Amino acid sequence: MANAASGMAVSDECKLKFLELKTKRNYRFIVFKIENQEVVVDKLGSPQKTYDDFLAAIPSDECRYAVFDFDFTTDENCQKSKIFFIAWSPDTSIVRNKMVYASSKDRFKRELDGIQVELQATDPSEMSFDIIKARAF
Repeated sequence: MANAASGMAVSDECKLKFLELKTKRNYRFIVFKIENQEVVVDKLGSPQKTYDDFLAAIPSDECRYAVFDFDFTTDENCQKSKIFFIAWSPDTSIVRNKMVYASSKDRFKRELDGIQVELQATDPSEMSFDIIKARAF
């Protein structure tokens, strides 16, 4: 079903892969892109992948949405996990693309039930590992 505001549809694969990340932990991350008026899966990261692998999977000059399953240990020594939604919109991207991604973000995010933290980044420093760690706690 297309989003009336942006005309954007979300492929079933996006929802299915996110559900697998959330419930089965089959993936460490998923990168999504908009293609032909639809949000589709761009890249999948296996559970063994690191945050550096995730950053390498995101193009430096094109907008993307992404989810990252961040595992960490609390000060009380408890194992925890938080699912991050990252809206990547680099300054170097084409203005039209930035507008399309911005107008479709909220609807797409609503399709992914279970997002715990949202980040918006226009520069790699805005989604550094230190920022992810700080936002997880």
